[in-house]
Order: sequence, then C-alpha cells, then structure tokens
Amino acid sequence: MSAFKKLASDTALYGVSTILGRMLYWLMVPLHTRVFPRPGELSSNVELFSYVPVLLLVYTLSLETAFFRYAARQKEDKQKVFNETLSIVLAVSLVATALIALFSPQIATALNYPGQQKFIIWVAMIVATDAIVSIPFARLRIENQARQFVKAKLINIALNVVLNVFFLVICPQIYNGEYLLFLQPVVDMFYDPTVGPGYIFLANLIANLVYFPLLWKTFAGFRFQLDGPQVRLLLAYSFPLMLTALAGNVNMLTDRWFLRPLLPDGFYPGLTSEDALGIYGNCYKLSVFMALAIQSFKFAADPFFFSRAEDKNAPGLLADVNKWFVIVCVIIWVGISLNLDWIGLFIGKTYRQGLSVVPLLLLANLVLGVYYNISFWFKLSDKTAYGTFITALGAAITVLLNVLLIPVMGYMGCAVAYLASSIVMCVTCYLLGEKHYPVPYDVSSALIYLFSGGLLIFLASQIEISNLWISVPYHLVLFVLYVGTMLVIERRTFAPLLAKVRNRGRVVHNE
Repeated sequence: MSAFKKLASDTALYGVSTILGRMLYWLMVPLHTRVFPRPGELSSNVELFSYVPVLLLVYTLSLETAFFRYAARQKEDKQKVFNETLSIVLAVSLVATALIALFSPQIATALNYPGQQKFIIWVAMIVATDAIVSIPFARLRIENQARQFVKAKLINIALNVVLNVFFLVICPQIYNGEYLLFLQPVVDMFYDPTVGPGYIFLANLIANLVYFPLLWKTFAGFRFQLDGPQVRLLLAYSFPLMLTALAGNVNMLTDRWFLRPLLPDGFYPGLTSEDALGIYGNCYKLSVFMALAIQSFKFAADPFFFSRAEDKNAPGLLADVNKWFVIVCVIIWVGISLNLDWIGLFIGKTYRQGLSVVPLLLLANLVLGVYYNISFWFKLSDKTAYGTFITALGAAITVLLNVLLIPVMGYMGCAVAYLASSIVMCVTCYLLGEKHYPVPYDVSSALIYLFSGGLLIFLASQIEISNLWISVPYHLVLFVLYVGTMLVIERRTFAPLLAKVRNRGRVVHNE
C-alpha cells in the first residue's frame, strides 16, 4: 500500500503542473477562437503544432526513458549517463533546427503555407528547447524532485499565457490607439499585426527559453561527452522506443495532417477545408483533459515501475493501478461528455459545430491510456520491439481509416479512425502481454465501466434540451448518479480508505 500511495502522491504532484498548467493553456482556446473568429485563420497553428510531438521524438530519440533505465542500473555513474544522453540530444537538436531553418521556405511551400517560414523556424526552436530540457526534467523525476519539476513547468505555462494575452490582446489594442496612447511608439517598434496567429508560436518560444535559467542547477556538472560504447548502448535501448512513440504520434496526429487535403470541397456548407481543420483542431483540445490525466500518471509511473522491475509483486501492483486508472479516466470521460452543453460555451460560436467529435476523442485517449498502462510489460522485460510493432499496427490502421472515412464522414471520420486504432493497439498489447508477462488485470470490471459510461453518454445525447437552465442540472445529476453507482460497486475497496479518514476525524475532534 505504501508503494501505491507513493505513486498516487507523485501523480498528484506532477498533475499540478500538467493538468493545472494545461488548463491554463486550454483557457487560451476561448481567447484564440474569439480573436480569430474565422476557423481557417488558426489552421496553420493546428497543423504546425501537430508536428511538434513528432519532431520532439526525433530530437530526443526517447533518450529520457533510456536515462531512467541506465541511471537506475548505474547509480554510481548517474552523472555520466546524464552527460551522454544530454550530449546526444543537444547535438541532434542543433543540427536538426539548423536544417529546418535552412529549408524553411521549401517546407512552407510543401505544406501549402507560403510566406510562413518564420513560423516554421519558431516551431523548430520550440522543439529544440523542449528537447534539450527534457533530460534535466527526467533527472528531476528520477531524483524525486517533483516540486522543482512542478515549479519550472508552472512558470513556463503562466508566462506563455501572459504572453498570449500580451501579443493577441494588449498589443493590438495599443497599436490601434484604443488606450495607453503614450505606449504606441514602443509597441510600433516590435509589434506587426500581419504576424497574427504567429504570435502564439512566439509566446511559446519565449516561455520555453525561460526554462534554462529555471533549471540551471539541474544542468550542474554537465560536460559534453560522447563515449562510443555508452552511446550505442543508450541508442540501442531508446531507438525502438522512439520508433514506437513515433508510430504512436502518427496514430494521434494523422487526422490533422490528412483532414485538409482529403476533405472534399463543400463538404461543410459555407466552410473551407482550412475552416474544418480549425474547428476540429480546437474541439480536439477539449479532449486534452483525458490526455493530461494520462500524462500526469506517466510522469510518475515511469520511474516508479522501473524502480520495481525486479519486485515479485510488480504484476499485482500493475493490475491494481490499472483498475483505478480506468475508473478515474471513465469518470473524466463521462463527466466531460455529459456536460458539453456548457463546456462548449468556452470556445467561439463558429467552432461549436464540431463538439460531436469530443466524446469519441476522449474515449480514444482513454483506451490509448490503458494501452500505455499495460505496455509496461515490454519495457520491464526489455522487449521494446513489441511496442514498435503494436504502435506501427495502430498507425497503419489510423492512416487507412482516415483515408477511407474523411471523404465520407468529415472530421467525425478522424475521431472514428483514432478510436478504432486505439482499441486494436490495446487489445493486441494485452494479448501479447498475457503470453510474455502475465498480469492479473480485472478486464471484466474495465469493460463494464466502459460500456456503461458509453451507454449513458449515448442515451443522454438522444435527448436534446436547448434550455441550459434545464440541461446543465439534468446532466450534472446524471453524472453524480453514475459516479455514486461506481462508489457503491467499489465500496469494499474504498472501505479501508474511508476508515482512515474517519479515524483521523476522530483524532482531530478529540484534540
């Protein structure tokens, strides 16, 4: 139980920076969708940001996971492992960014965003800074310095939000003479209204650069070091993981790459393909809550389970963790899907027509989260090639279904393709895991919660209530009843926790 509590505690800490921080990012969606009311204006942001996870994998080569593995095995040489991994990432980042900057005009033309090469260079620099600090952040995680991790992440995100407001709201209003006229000459020196949505990239880049002074202590002792045998050892472990994650990102991002070119003209009356991409990309952000819960868990789970790789109780612990993981994620899925009537008000009116994709995207992220959870078997047993195969299979399914479904279903086809590939990956991983690293997962419990949650969401969607004063309380009551039912079903599991709470209450009362 103490190990489980440790994982829960670390997940909560990392969740502060991940979930709370990304919530601030999400609060930028209402700003962006109102500052740029025509969805097509944000299409390049949606598409260029979709390349960031792929580029980040190429820049880092998944070496943060290799750092976890070998820093745990070679505790006395932790500094050397840190030097080696960061040196590789630093070298790759500098070379890759230089190449992207050199060929940015050709890249902009190939992506059909002529004249936006400046944005492409900014994106490359964003990726470079993220990649370089990924190893220091991994060091903070393995050294259990979660508070320092959280502090740096929150400062970065808060600065990003402030800069978005500054560039997209304050600067344009001063530039146009709406107020603070005495600052107009200063703003004229650096503000260019033609940059428009490009300031979203610039805000991100400036915020990323602040990581370096925030993490300078974590860089302590770093020396550029590339020892041949050690580099080959690190890359031999990380490269299959990188290919696995790369296929996984293709699985998640193909929709935003394919929607614009594959959507037939006039599919959505009065909207261009750029508008459709802008709508889908911003509605997709409503599914970020699920992805963030999963990411918070992964931040804590990676070092947690690697440190217990040789523990004979590891399979049972994995099963227990997965059960609660599913319960929490189902609650998030049902809660957001039932309450889209008021959650959807946060985005611009033109964008709300795409809200129907959100429940499917949330479910796809949930299933993919279960896949990440049960995929520890091939990481703990050093059989990472299986992960490459599984995610490549998922990516192939995503690509195929997007090609087939986008022309007939529009952006709903993107959501269906993502969900289908996530299910195939999860089932395949489970079946292979039972053969190579058996874990007593409670499959029936997970399926019951998924089926019941999906049924409730579907039935609720069949009853349209236009009056928010009625629909909001109605959907909140449904959600509370569903969660209450789950608590009743799991009452035996909750009993020890509730007993502890009651005992503490008695102690406080007696004092």
